Amino acid sequence: MSGNHSDKAPAKRARVPREKAQEIILNAAEELFYQEGIHNVSIDAVVERAGINKMSVYRQFSSKADLITAYIGRKQQAFWDEWAESMAKHPNQPRHQLIQFFRDLAARASCSDFRGCCFLNVAVEFPDASHPVRELVAAHQKRIADTFLDMAKALGAGSPKELACALLLLMEGTYADSQSYGTHSAAIQMLPAIVERLIDSYVSG
Repeated sequence: MSGNHSDKAPAKRARVPREKAQEIILNAAEELFYQEGIHNVSIDAVVERAGINKMSVYRQFSSKADLITAYIGRKQQAFWDEWAESMAKHPNQPRHQLIQFFRDLAARASCSDFRGCCFLNVAVEFPDASHPVRELVAAHQKRIADTFLDMAKALGAGSPKELACALLLLMEGTYADSQSYGTHSAAIQMLPAIVERLIDSYVSG
């Protein structure tokens, strides 16, 4: 008869499936990176927020740089999902679609946990324009600019490039305004009306 007090081995933590582990880690990284800034967040902080050991994180992401790239990819997908949702509310009506996009943007920018544009935040944190992270941001911003241009042409705007640039500046200005003046900014509340007048001035002018 054994003299050991217990023959039970320590309980092992249940393994999390790979896809589920990636989702848990990315959820934690997304929340921390967006709210606190990428450089301010360590892998240890992500591990703690995710509730997964560090080895599990490195099994899914080879480095913090790899995790940052995945974060940006997720935020890009979220932006275009939101864009598609706005467009779907007014099929084949570019004027109403653009106004709806800015109406939805104003609503998001008025939320208490809104921290501006994650892509602009990343650009500030990575000042070197040749950095791979900045190149991802630049590609995303170019796609937005090109999409605004396509929409301006669909509207029959007299100066589609100029209108597209104005819309892009209004979008980025909304992000900045929410952080400078708070999420209840009067300018943000007026955004849909401003966009409507802007569009009509280019289409009917």
